[in-house]
Amino acid sequence: MSNLTRTQIARGVHFNSVSDSRFKTMLIEANIVMPLSSETASANALLVYVLSRSCREYPTHRKLCKKLSSLYGAELSAATGTSGDRQLLTLTLTGLDDRYALDGESIAEQLSLLLCRVLFEPNIENGAFISSEIEQERRQLLDDIDSEFNDKRVYAIGQMIKNMCENETFGIRRYGTAEQVKSLTSDDLYKAWKNILKNAEIELMYVGDSDPEKARTVFADAFKGINREPEKTETQVIASAERVKRITEEMDVSQSKFVMGFRGGRALPDKKALASQLMAAVLGGTATSKLFCNVREKQSLCYYCAARYNKIKGIMIIDSGVEGENIEKLEQGIMKEIADMQNGEISDFELEATKLAVINSYYSSNDTVRGIDTWYMNRIFDGEICSIEEMAEKINAVTKQEVIEAAKLLTLDTVYTLKSK
Repeated sequence: MSNLTRTQIARGVHFNSVSDSRFKTMLIEANIVMPLSSETASANALLVYVLSRSCREYPTHRKLCKKLSSLYGAELSAATGTSGDRQLLTLTLTGLDDRYALDGESIAEQLSLLLCRVLFEPNIENGAFISSEIEQERRQLLDDIDSEFNDKRVYAIGQMIKNMCENETFGIRRYGTAEQVKSLTSDDLYKAWKNILKNAEIELMYVGDSDPEKARTVFADAFKGINREPEKTETQVIASAERVKRITEEMDVSQSKFVMGFRGGRALPDKKALASQLMAAVLGGTATSKLFCNVREKQSLCYYCAARYNKIKGIMIIDSGVEGENIEKLEQGIMKEIADMQNGEISDFELEATKLAVINSYYSSNDTVRGIDTWYMNRIFDGEICSIEEMAEKINAVTKQEVIEAAKLLTLDTVYTLKSK
């Protein structure tokens, strides 16, 4: 059974807790879930970083850091991401578990109170956020956007998704666009803050060995009296591609990037999506995969070649680094491996070695407090909460024939090439 305890504490707000005695630290987190939209993505992304800088009680970043230091060196971080057609805004506090605090002090309670102040009582003057706070985080966010452009593997995958899903919400980037980030005002962020308090679904997570009740009570009290109308978001899934789109971009790069996007025909909550995920792992997700062993090692067609399946969206992405003269041969090699799988050419060793690698990766995520948090939050967003042991059983239950059937559903949608001028 799952080790997760989950309760609803307000409309659209759930408090989740996992007890684990192996660690000296704990984690308290707020996951703010909003519909991904080109109109709000940039404001939401910048907002979560601004919120993490200060609050009304600690109105400067230095004062907030001093407070964190007084709580045995606790740390506050912010992040933004996506899950299907949803934008995820995350505020995370990590600190010493209550067992190790002096004089019976409850660090969990204090960190929960601090997270509530950051979320509900931000540093606002006259209905707007402080300009200096915004500018510092705006510069950092723009630097993050630039870093994705400079990492050509990340950039190429992003460009493929953008083109593959150009008329779909999934094609919107987690931070919107640099142009939108540059144009945001204090008033824009204030409106975004009011919007998330009213309309976001919120998943709170506590991981530690202490009683989570104090943290749960703090959050339950904080949400009392707040008028909430949370918006549920469903991810659009397109089962198959009607035609193949080909996009080529030229830059001054030393290594070309080649990315292929496939429609997989299955997505959650379809339970068969797990077979599609395993199929992608057999194809190109491990050191024993077909793409690694055959296309990279035996044929030497690329520097790397990896496949991954997005169960929420129902798409498979294959990305590789390649010399320009080998791009055509590489595409042929990849398509041959897929055709072989569709024709049933999957050995028992390939399937079992892949299952073992996937399951081992699950267990390795259980080695840290943050890894446990990531595991269960992903399960919540998948819509099927289960433990690692339960997921391992499901993986082992997938048959070779189910993997073959998953491969047969693949249709090529988009091919993106980034090559040297």
